[in-house]
Amino acid sequence: MAEELIRIKLTVNGREYEVGLEGNERLIDVLRDRLGLKSVKEGCGEGDCGLCLVLADGVPIHSCLMMAFQAEGKEITTVEGLGDEKNLHPIQRAFIDVGAVQCGYCIPAAILAAKHLIDTTKNPSREEIRRSLRSVLCRCGSYLRFEQAILKVVGRT
Repeated sequence: MAEELIRIKLTVNGREYEVGLEGNERLIDVLRDRLGLKSVKEGCGEGDCGLCLVLADGVPIHSCLMMAFQAEGKEITTVEGLGDEKNLHPIQRAFIDVGAVQCGYCIPAAILAAKHLIDTTKNPSREEIRRSLRSVLCRCGSYLRFEQAILKVVGRT
């Protein structure tokens, strides 16, 4: 006998979805495999690398650690929800302008971490910027460029 699906409603990037969950599915799996949001990456699957970072009600969370049913009632934002090729979010534009987009694997998570910082801190210090990016592993070592991009957005470059 097939397992009964648990039906939930998710709001992702301003759009509502109804999803049938099979057992204990993680948010990252629903975002990537069901909704096709490939910017959400899985690195370690343990919440250490930060590549799976999304915003839940504006707060960064590791989508590999959140069960999909826990996201019901929250506004989930991925980098796809910030802007598109014709209308980039200022953070996306700044990352491009300062060359902070090397391999691109960690960029969606770094942009979302930057967005949270800018949304919650009026004029972040360099230390606050660095602290906000600690949760995102960048193997290319682009942290200084991430910092430059954030400083550009807040008007300090």
